[in-house]
Amino acid sequence: MTDLLFLVGAGLLAGVVNALAGGGTLISFPALLAMGYPGLTATVTNAVALWPGYLGGVLGYRAELRGQRRRATSLSIAAVLGACVGSSLLLLTPGKLFESMVPWLVAFASLALLAQPWLRKLFGGEEGGPTSKLVYAGVFLGGCYGAYFNGGMGVVLLTVLGMFLHDNLHRVNAVRAVLALVISSVSVIAFSLFGPVNWQAAAVIAPASLVGGLLGTRLARLMSAKVLRGVVVAFGLGVAVALALH
Repeated sequence: MTDLLFLVGAGLLAGVVNALAGGGTLISFPALLAMGYPGLTATVTNAVALWPGYLGGVLGYRAELRGQRRRATSLSIAAVLGACVGSSLLLLTPGKLFESMVPWLVAFASLALLAQPWLRKLFGGEEGGPTSKLVYAGVFLGGCYGAYFNGGMGVVLLTVLGMFLHDNLHRVNAVRAVLALVISSVSVIAFSLFGPVNWQAAAVIAPASLVGGLLGTRLARLMSAKVLRGVVVAFGLGVAVALALH
C-alpha cells in the first residue's frame, strides 16, 4: 500500500508540473528508479504512464486552443517526425553523450524563455504577425528530445513556440500542451511495441497523472503571462540542476 501511494503521489505531481511547465518526468522517473526498476524500464514505463497527464493538459486548455486548429495540426506533423527519430534513438542507442548534454539544453531553453520578449524583437515578430518557418525545425528537434528523454520537454517546446509564435503566452502554452501530447503518443506506441514497459506501475501512475494534468491547467490559467513565464523558467532551471546532479 505504501508503494502504491508513493507512485500515485508521484504521478499526480508529475501531471501538475507537466501541465504547468514540463519537467514532471523529474518526479515520476526517480520514483520508478527508487522502486527498483532498471533505467531503460523506468524510462519507457514513465513515458507510457504520463501520457494521460498530457491528455489532461490538452483537455484543460480547450478554451485557449479555440481558433488554433490549423496551427496545432501543422506543427504536430513536425513533432511526430521528431518523436519518431527520438524514440528510435532511445531504443537503438543508449546515447551517453546526448544524456550528458541534456542539462545544458534544458538550462539554455529556460534562459531563452526568460529572454523571450527580447528574442521576439530580435526575430522581428509582433503579436499576431506571420509565423517564421524556423518554428517547424525547432518543434522537430523538440520532438526528438522529448521522445528520447522527456525531462524538460515542455520548457524546450514553450521556448521554441514562444520565440516564433507571436501570440499570448497562455495560447502558446496550449499549443505546447498539444505538441507534448503528440510526442508522448508516438513514444507510447513505440515503447508499447518494442520497449520493456512495466504495465503494473504504468497502470498506477497513469490515472493520477491525468488528474494532475487537469489540475495543472487550472493553476496555469490563474497566472499572468509574466508569472507563468517565471514559473516555467524556475522549473526549467531546477530540472537542469537535478539532471546535472543525477
